[in-house]
Amino acid sequence: MTFDLKNAMATAGPSVLWLSMMATLLLARLALVGTETDREEDATFHQHEGLQAPNCSQMTLKVEFSSKVVEHEYIVAFNGYFTAKARSHFISSALRSAEAGDWRIVRRENPASEYPSDFEVVQIRQAARERLLSLQDHPYVKRVTPQRKVFRTLKLVDPPGDSGSPCNDTRWTQKWQSWQSSRPLRRTSLSLGSGFWHATGRHSSRRLLRAIPRHVAQILQADVLWQMGHTGSGVKVAVFDTGLSEKHPHFKNVKERTNWTNEKTLDDGLGHGTFVAGVIASMRECQGFAPDSELHIFRVFTNNQVSYTSWFLDAFNYAILKKIDVLNLSIGGPDFMDHPFVDKVWELTANRVIMVSAIGNDGPLYGTLNNPADQMDVIGVGGIDFEDNIARFSSRGMTTWELPGGYGRVKPDIVTYGSGVRGSGMKEGCRSLSGTSVASPVVAGAVTLLASTVLNRELVNPASMKQALIASARRIPGVNMFEQGHGKLDLLRAYQILNSYRPQASLSPSYIDLTECPYMWPYCSQPIYYGGMPTIVNVTILNGMAVTGRIVDKPIWQPYLPQNGDHIDVAVSYSPVLWPWAGYLAVSISVAKKAASWEGIAQGHIMVTVASPAENDSEVGGELTSTVKLPVKVKIIPTPPRSKRVLWDQYHNLRYPPGYFPRDNLRMKNDPLDWNGDHIHTNFRDMYQHLRSMGYFVEVLGAPITCFDASQYGTLLMVDSEEEYFPEEVTKLRRDIDNGLSLIVFADWYNTSVMRKVKFYDENTRQWWMPDTGGANVPALNELISVWGMAFSDGLYEGDFSMADHDMYYASGCSIARFPEGGTVIAQTLKDQGLEVLKQETAVVDNVPILGLYQTPSEGGGRIALYGDSNCIDDSHRQKDCFWLLDALLQYTAYSMTPPSLTHSKSRVAPPTATDQPLPQRLEGNHLYRYSKVLEAHLGDPKPRPLPACPHLSWAKPQPLNETAPSNLWKHQKLLSVDLDKVVLPNSRAHRPQVRPLSPGESGAWDIPGGIMPGRYNQEVGQTIPMFAFLGAMVVLSFFVVQLTKAKSKPKRRKPRVKKPTYLQQQQTTLSTGKNPTV
Repeated sequence: MTFDLKNAMATAGPSVLWLSMMATLLLARLALVGTETDREEDATFHQHEGLQAPNCSQMTLKVEFSSKVVEHEYIVAFNGYFTAKARSHFISSALRSAEAGDWRIVRRENPASEYPSDFEVVQIRQAARERLLSLQDHPYVKRVTPQRKVFRTLKLVDPPGDSGSPCNDTRWTQKWQSWQSSRPLRRTSLSLGSGFWHATGRHSSRRLLRAIPRHVAQILQADVLWQMGHTGSGVKVAVFDTGLSEKHPHFKNVKERTNWTNEKTLDDGLGHGTFVAGVIASMRECQGFAPDSELHIFRVFTNNQVSYTSWFLDAFNYAILKKIDVLNLSIGGPDFMDHPFVDKVWELTANRVIMVSAIGNDGPLYGTLNNPADQMDVIGVGGIDFEDNIARFSSRGMTTWELPGGYGRVKPDIVTYGSGVRGSGMKEGCRSLSGTSVASPVVAGAVTLLASTVLNRELVNPASMKQALIASARRIPGVNMFEQGHGKLDLLRAYQILNSYRPQASLSPSYIDLTECPYMWPYCSQPIYYGGMPTIVNVTILNGMAVTGRIVDKPIWQPYLPQNGDHIDVAVSYSPVLWPWAGYLAVSISVAKKAASWEGIAQGHIMVTVASPAENDSEVGGELTSTVKLPVKVKIIPTPPRSKRVLWDQYHNLRYPPGYFPRDNLRMKNDPLDWNGDHIHTNFRDMYQHLRSMGYFVEVLGAPITCFDASQYGTLLMVDSEEEYFPEEVTKLRRDIDNGLSLIVFADWYNTSVMRKVKFYDENTRQWWMPDTGGANVPALNELISVWGMAFSDGLYEGDFSMADHDMYYASGCSIARFPEGGTVIAQTLKDQGLEVLKQETAVVDNVPILGLYQTPSEGGGRIALYGDSNCIDDSHRQKDCFWLLDALLQYTAYSMTPPSLTHSKSRVAPPTATDQPLPQRLEGNHLYRYSKVLEAHLGDPKPRPLPACPHLSWAKPQPLNETAPSNLWKHQKLLSVDLDKVVLPNSRAHRPQVRPLSPGESGAWDIPGGIMPGRYNQEVGQTIPMFAFLGAMVVLSFFVVQLTKAKSKPKRRKPRVKKPTYLQQQQTTLSTGKNPTV
């Protein structure tokens, strides 16, 4: 055997040596895999991703969108679909009546131009108001809105925890310019680049390197469904993004590529669209979820990163014509009042298109949901990392559509992996990206795969798919519902539910438990009590039976008598029509009078019956019905003392959209809009949590000041108020303070010259106009507090200072112009920020009054505290919090305890009492009346509207039940007629690695069969194991080659000759001569 091996080695020596060299090279390549590859791939996606600004530490490139109005161009939306000739006739007749001479219809050359459309783009060079009104008045015209141009912008952002030099320096060395973007942050790109937040690769932290080294489709166990023969076949999925190259090796079933831009190419020049398509449908390397699905590529962004609203509308219409099943949209923005866009999304889902959209990358701030993901009919997707932690970048709920009178809905709907996910490179190979635009195609791919598993495709619609996803989601422990929605995507469980599904209605959330923390935050953070503002829970009704539906009769409230259900009152309001596929159910909960001094748990449930027209006329009555139960569980406590109750004024807070309300901190030029709702559960969440920890009970006033009983509350808290006040409100507040109510006001800047400097382009009038208010509506506040001789100035100040041994930062605040004698006033040395904005000059001002405390003179009267800046309690751009100051002010207003650190402060000055100093006046020509709940237009001079009636709740008549309520309401959402045992999955545990995070002190090895330790976590196990097997064989072969070489290189030792026996010599002679011996 040894002899044969030597001969083989000798014969194949050069080949074996060549193989050993190749094995060595492969081993070196394996050590570098994921490093060089990612460098190349990152360079293909963002050519500037590695750039660093001078004098700054390592940065990551963040992609954002902004938009501006296209001058003289308008989108004319019609009430139906018409041919091009009919649309032209309608517009001509409308503009002819207004004598418009200079106008034309903008030609749109795209695949949808051959079909009837419901809109037209018109260019009117002489944009007079009457011409627009004549268009709007045409009987076939639904709406006229400006055309928008969308830009993608690149921005260097600091990684978390980076203490290096800032690249986006906010020093005021540059000149101030007018903000010309009509809707900054309109539709923001939701991709963060490969290095953002959770970079994969050599810079990854030890924690992230423990993540599983497989592609996201395998981590979510899509391979189990592949083994069953489900690969997305027959499902049409659309990707609205930057296009796709024609011959990309990762895709085998690209059904159609369409271009909706003004560039003559279908290819992806940026890489984002290719990545998204790869996550959904790649067939090799970084494999997608549904490789056999029909991929429809909609190129809606140019290589210069520009798009138009009309491009989206045309593309959406074409998607409806092509009967697209699933549509992924990885863009978003804060404008939920962008009517053409929102209306078209409703139309898409009404046509059974399942839209999946990213929830936004504006986390961890609350109230930052993006549209259209915040719509009820859209599946809104948030992001997590591979250890099931909510990604820091993922936007948080609640929705802000319903403010100030109502309460937001639960969003996102679901979360999935969005950090360090691998997808297709622009030309070939794979790369990693993070962002909710990554999580969105993960869900879109999963939805496509799930839809292909259902035999009766008629059962699959936007509602039924969302029902299956949220009912199967795995809840993440320790995370509230405004962060995770219903939990983490569970693909296999969703498959089981969807394949035993029967059309029905369901609720989101499926129960109300105000005792369950932290999931039910903020409801669980504060018990309810008699006399408090009703607690509002906004529940979404999902109707899987049909696109339209209704609630039969009225919802029924059934309290459980053994569980004290009769101690609470319930009122319910709901959508008159459920369309498309969804509606709302607003539940208001209050404590009955008999429980004013009672403490305990109360339970009951609400029964809701939904009816929809049957698609099959053979159904009895031609209608399908579904009854759902909404369990309710609350904790009741005795009514707290008045001094501990704080009322937050929500009614007088305004935000974008619909109007232009600027940021409170003028340094934040990259985020100029105040759009987070100004609610205690959104951008004032940390303040709310702090007050609760200090024992205060905080309630929200969503109605005028005339609608609350001031005797119940110790302090009314007004923060960053932009709204005007009814005269009746001013009168009532003065009376309430005389009777013991206290008031705390946190104001912000208001300066008409600065407001003109940050002018804004009005989309409706096509004219430049100024902000409707400053950071706060100081003139309105001054009218409110003028009776006590108080007023804020139009000064604009900022700077660092120290107060009562606390470091403070004043961010674009105003000063106190007037304050009554006998009050306490604190002043500081600050920079004149208004001068910097207007003239780019720097000046320091001494003794700027910023804080005032005053005890009203009436017997038993309340106290008033004024502070000129709210940024220190606002989560949006807070640099240094002043919660300690809020505590001190509440101690003063509630208990008349003046903090010695303030009364004896060296910064205390005499109250400014001069009455000759002019006070801020309202900006002439402002348009606040368009968005105000208080003002209305009146002959060019806005005046207050009539005071509205206070909200009146119609309490449901209880139908008590003498039965025991369930003790634990948290179960996976049960859909009717769903039996998971009937849907059997193949046992794939033998070949599927286990995924779990490491415990402290645990070994760093992954829990993978064979103890394999790949070099990087984002490699595929299916590729890694054969590679190691091949390299192992090469190493063994190389070992034998080396041994053979050593053996040949040794000098041969001369063996001693041994005399052979006679019979052996004879035998050898016979063999050599060929003759046989004679016997």
